[in-house]
Amino acid sequence: MRRARLVAFLAGDPPEEPPGPIDRRTFDLLGLRLPALATAALLLVSLLLILQHAHDFLPRFGPVDPRSLRNQSIERFVLFGIVPLGVLLALREDPRRYGLRIGDARRGLILLGVLSAVTLPAIVLIARVPEIRDWYAPSMSTPVDVTLSNVLDLVPTEFLIRGFLLFALFRAVGPLGVVIAVVPFAFTHIGKPDLETLSTLAGGLVFGWLNWRTGSIWYSGIYHVLIQTTVIIAAAGWAAGG
Repeated sequence: MRRARLVAFLAGDPPEEPPGPIDRRTFDLLGLRLPALATAALLLVSLLLILQHAHDFLPRFGPVDPRSLRNQSIERFVLFGIVPLGVLLALREDPRRYGLRIGDARRGLILLGVLSAVTLPAIVLIARVPEIRDWYAPSMSTPVDVTLSNVLDLVPTEFLIRGFLLFALFRAVGPLGVVIAVVPFAFTHIGKPDLETLSTLAGGLVFGWLNWRTGSIWYSGIYHVLIQTTVIIAAAGWAAGG
């Protein structure tokens, strides 16, 4: 009985996401009948990820220097947050349909609490792995500065990939959109430790499922910030001798 209740809580009916006229609009590309908005969203996300990866618009001081991470977070706030939001407003689309809403707050907060309680202690231990420790320890400055950089970086990233893109895909191709959104998320981790890059396949599904389940990006955004901040602080602690 308890298991049935748990399954019902986790996999019960999510907030309804009925497709609107813009979601049903299609175009023909040499015989390919494609959903216009979802296709445009996927191409724009790909372009923004390539642009941010290939060009440093603000100075860099080394790949994991805290100043570099702050400048990168400002770039991502603009490219991953302001740009897609501007596109939605130009299309006269309600940003709340793309995860910028509270959504199912009760489930979101409970799931956020459970996921954090289960995974954050493990993250502390994983940060002791030399590959992870040596990558993240130099990123440490102060807890407040690290948290602020992660908020500016990761919340817009969540909006771009699992808000703007995921909800456009979901209304066009159904739950497969959650899986498709894992691909660009994994690409953003190429160059980081292999353990972390591989973990994005499972982590991306968890984040995407959480957004689909709650209809909001805020719970995955908070969770992502908690994970990233924890691994940096823990890695710095292990590097300093525990």
